[in-house]
Amino acid sequence: MTEPQTEKKQNSKLDVGYLQGPHSRWYELRFILIVLFDFLKGYRKLHFLGPCITVFGSARFGEDHAYYKMAREVSARIGKLGFGIVTGGGPGIMEAANRGAQDAGAKSIGVNITLPFEQDPNPYLDRWVEIRYFFVRKVLLFKYSFGFVIMPGGFGTIDEMFEALTLIQTKKIPWFPVVLMGKDYWQPIIDQMHTMRGKRTISPEDDDMLCITDDVEEAMAFIESKVSAFATRQRRFRPIWWLGEK
Repeated sequence: MTEPQTEKKQNSKLDVGYLQGPHSRWYELRFILIVLFDFLKGYRKLHFLGPCITVFGSARFGEDHAYYKMAREVSARIGKLGFGIVTGGGPGIMEAANRGAQDAGAKSIGVNITLPFEQDPNPYLDRWVEIRYFFVRKVLLFKYSFGFVIMPGGFGTIDEMFEALTLIQTKKIPWFPVVLMGKDYWQPIIDQMHTMRGKRTISPEDDDMLCITDDVEEAMAFIESKVSAFATRQRRFRPIWWLGEK
């Protein structure tokens, strides 16, 4: 086992231990400082991105898969609208989205997660940052985006999708576009949302948060309409050289 792999396994044990109830004050202070460093590292690395769209999806689809090709096409079209593309930085759909961004000459950004098994940054990133904790990573994936494209994926993708919908529903972020690509794949989730609406655990107007489609043109039209209606003007900052910013 290589040294980086050994370190990742040791870090994973520490992280699992943290979730097993109270610890010593020093242990928990150390955890807080590690989290603070994760946030600071992410903020400094991503501060000058400009407006972006985040693409979520599985790491398990290869280059020949239809969903990989769809993610690459959608991301290239988003790039041509003037947005950078942010992903989790890994393989599969994330790689496809970053690759599509580079196809269009748009910024290609990754927020990679440190795992006990390898998840190396994909080769289509212009800038990336490696984050230790999922909750820090999720904040960074949402912080710099004006919309979200949800490609087929697993537990993590579903978690990210419902995080976006919850933030919009509770007005913690503006009514940014959320696009689900792959109607057949997402049909069971859509059926569950219909059940939720029927039981009044969500509101009828919550349907307006989503565009569910296989059509790239429909996705682009939805993104453009929502962004133009709800995006606020983004402040511009200049890098400060003595902070190591660029």
